[in-house]
Amino acid sequence: MKHRQPKRWFLTLLFSGAVFIIIFITMSITGTAFFLLNKFNILSAKPEDSPILSLLIFTISSLFIGTLIATIFSRIPLKPVHILIDGMTNLSKGNYDVKIKLGKRNPVGKEITKTFNLLASELSQTEVLRTDFVNNLSHEYKTPIVSILGFAKLLQKTDLTAEQQEFVDIIVTESSRLTNMTTNMLALSKIENQHILTDKQHYNVSEQIRECIILLEKRWSDKNLEIEADFGEFMINGNQELLKQVWINLMDNSIKYSYPNGKISFFIKDSENLLNVSVINTGPLIPKDIQKRIFNKYWQEDVSHSSEGTGIGLSISKKIIELHHGDIHVTSNERETEFIVSLPKE
Repeated sequence: MKHRQPKRWFLTLLFSGAVFIIIFITMSITGTAFFLLNKFNILSAKPEDSPILSLLIFTISSLFIGTLIATIFSRIPLKPVHILIDGMTNLSKGNYDVKIKLGKRNPVGKEITKTFNLLASELSQTEVLRTDFVNNLSHEYKTPIVSILGFAKLLQKTDLTAEQQEFVDIIVTESSRLTNMTTNMLALSKIENQHILTDKQHYNVSEQIRECIILLEKRWSDKNLEIEADFGEFMINGNQELLKQVWINLMDNSIKYSYPNGKISFFIKDSENLLNVSVINTGPLIPKDIQKRIFNKYWQEDVSHSSEGTGIGLSISKKIIELHHGDIHVTSNERETEFIVSLPKE
């Protein structure tokens, strides 16, 4: 059975009434002004002496005054529209706790308020259910995967044929990938539920980035990548473990998408209140539409998901940077891609 939408005659009456009021006020003001101008002989006392001029003046005056009145009146209904737009913008950014209030006396405002807040509540509940599902699923998956990985590594140490060794190596590789996936999913869930930054320390972030470069040496060496780390010594206040995860995620992403024999560069620039860390890799262009989604959860540019990764490393990095009241964004061209992290020094 087809659901019929209720007819909202009030909207039609409201719009028609607003148009009528604007026209009525415009004609009243213009007519009064025209009458006074004629009365004091500013215009011709006899309209028949200059009918075209009188009509022209009346028309121009009506247009000018009508536009002015319409502009003034439009500000009244546009205020709730701006509130609604701001609320929808928050929803599009994943802030489902947002609520709006357009007034209790206006029936249209009440209906929009009720509908919007209901939508936000439903989206919030859906997000909670999805997060709980992913969190619980990750916990349930991790234990058996770790067991499989452990037994597979034991098998690697036994006498196997070349074919058997190949199969065991595949089991170890894919089990390790699943373990990393569940670990990242749990890490993201933990970060999303954290709203206050704890364990802040004053430490050398330059040294930390160098340690991360060494930690991933095998990965960038396998692709014969050149590493440039051109920066001095910089100190920052932050959570060392969380920020270490950011640098590892950014470098891991840069290695993954760099061309073989390419280059990854690290730069640190100091401003008055911020520390800007840039990670640049020689790789393919990231289109503008993808740049807007690259920090979304579980999103990968490779839609087939055939490439290594879970699509949440950059999302975790963004959450960590936001916890530090910082910002992260990406720029890209045909030659290279740059991730820029801005962090407050204090």
